[in-house]
Order: sequence, then structure tokens, then C-alpha cells
Amino acid sequence: MPLASRSVAMIAIARVEDGEDCVLPQKIVAADALPLTEVDAQIRHAKDAPIAEVPAFRKVLLATRLPLPLRRLAWLIGLNFGRQHANYFGSFVVTSVAAYGAGELHALSPGPFILSYGVVGPDQTIDVVIRWDHRITDAALIAKALTRLEQVLNTEIAAELRSQRQQAEPKQVRAVAT
Repeated sequence: MPLASRSVAMIAIARVEDGEDCVLPQKIVAADALPLTEVDAQIRHAKDAPIAEVPAFRKVLLATRLPLPLRRLAWLIGLNFGRQHANYFGSFVVTSVAAYGAGELHALSPGPFILSYGVVGPDQTIDVVIRWDHRITDAALIAKALTRLEQVLNTEIAAELRSQRQQAEPKQVRAVAT
């Protein structure tokens, strides 16, 4: 019986390690099936927790300490052994420099798809770019995916965010004297 495929998101997290700026990958398995609050909690944990408390960061830092021949062997296995590719590098990557102001981002990744986005414009729109490996899919499928992403962002995700905001807003209470 074949295993069901699942999405594995790799989110690029900007951190400081030993006084140096770095970007570390946070893996989120089946992000498409999780509520936004759970995805947000995982990303915030990766941003705020000590680096030693984030398993994905520990793995990356451990790999960087390996001797070069072992690092190359790990890359070889991760890139070329079927399902391991998504487990190590994700089935897609999400990254942005929007938090640091406007800017064009040309990110590179060993994964097949990279989604990046810019800052919110004056007309309340956000530019989204997908870069992909042309050996895996062609532009027509990416265009359809971007169209579907826009639909989902403007309907289902917007509705989920609105409902969360309404739940978080304090209810007005009126005091009545008796």
C-alpha cells in the first residue's frame, strides 16, 4: 500500500546565532491540513524559542559541524533518495523579506518550489512570486496554483482570520444595577 503524499513546508526563519545573522529552516508537516493558529504557533516558536529548543534548527547546526565528506554524503542522500528529499528540504519553501521593508527576493533552495511575497501595498495587495524547477512542472500549472492561492487567501483563509479576530475581541459587558 503506497504512502499518502503530504506537503512539507520549509519556512525560512531569520535568527541570530552566536552574534551572527543566519536563516534557518523550520519544517511544518502537512501545513495545508493545520489550522492557521497551529501554523502561526510553530513559526512563532521557531522565531522566539532558544535555538537549542527547535528540533529542525538543532539538526541543521549538527550537520554543519560534520566533517565535509559526511556533510556531502548527507546532502547526497537528502537530494537523491526519493521521499527523503521532501523530509530534508520540504516539498516547498516559503520566504520573504517583507518584515524588513520592500524588496525583491530571488531566493534559492534545494526544494522544487519557492514561494515569496512582498509587503502589503497601499491598495492592500501583496505581490506573490513562485519560483520552481521547470523539470518538475510547467508554467501553466504554476499559474493555476497562483490563481487558486489568491482564491483561498481571499475566501477561506480570510474567513478563518476574521473568525479568530472576533473570538479574540473582548465582549462588551454592560453593568446593570439591581
